[in-house]
Amino acid sequence: MTQRTWITLIAFGLTATMIRADDDKAGPDDNKPPEGFVALFNGKDLTGWQGLVEINKRAKDPAEYAKQVEAANAKVLPNWTVKDGILYYDGKSQSLQTVKDYGDFELMMDWKLEKNGDSGIYIRGQPQIQIWDPASPTAKNVGSGGLFNNQKNPNKALKVADKPVGEWNHFHITVKGDKVTVILNGEKVVDETVLENYFERGQPLPEVGPIELQHHGDRLWFKNMYIKELSK
Repeated sequence: MTQRTWITLIAFGLTATMIRADDDKAGPDDNKPPEGFVALFNGKDLTGWQGLVEINKRAKDPAEYAKQVEAANAKVLPNWTVKDGILYYDGKSQSLQTVKDYGDFELMMDWKLEKNGDSGIYIRGQPQIQIWDPASPTAKNVGSGGLFNNQKNPNKALKVADKPVGEWNHFHITVKGDKVTVILNGEKVVDETVLENYFERGQPLPEVGPIELQHHGDRLWFKNMYIKELSK
């Protein structure tokens, strides 16, 4: 096989991956929460979501906070769009967060990214449950799901359970107190590990905060986002 043929095949493969990602459509059973869960994403619009206002930068005065949210929405929401039941991010703005704050919960979601992609899920406004391409130079063959910003507690996934880039992955995340369990594609990759307070090192994790979809400059896709709040 000639070098030109190899180059053509590689280019075709990369193009096919991008086409699969761009042309994806939700199925008839997508975005319908299972019993006991409610939808974080309705498959139609950004109801329940807002632009990023970091939890450590929130104004205490409600009127001032409303102004922060208004400015964040104007900057962020145009880059997060919904098409055919899929929440798509073009990688060009900032993170998306829930309007509501959550404490203890179970969270399920499907996500995917492109080659060398990087993102994460913030819990109570704290970074983060890692999402990335394990084969990227940054990941160095470490799988998604780890509590990336931990310093004292484990911060890496127990195993690589990611699907090939361009395919949908499924998270089932449980948060109780300051402990997080992450199941990725049916494999436990984080087992009741403490998530540390990132913005106030050494302080307890906030009792409540928003769930965030992290901007890291890469294109992202989400669907089937469901949550069940847990009483303490």
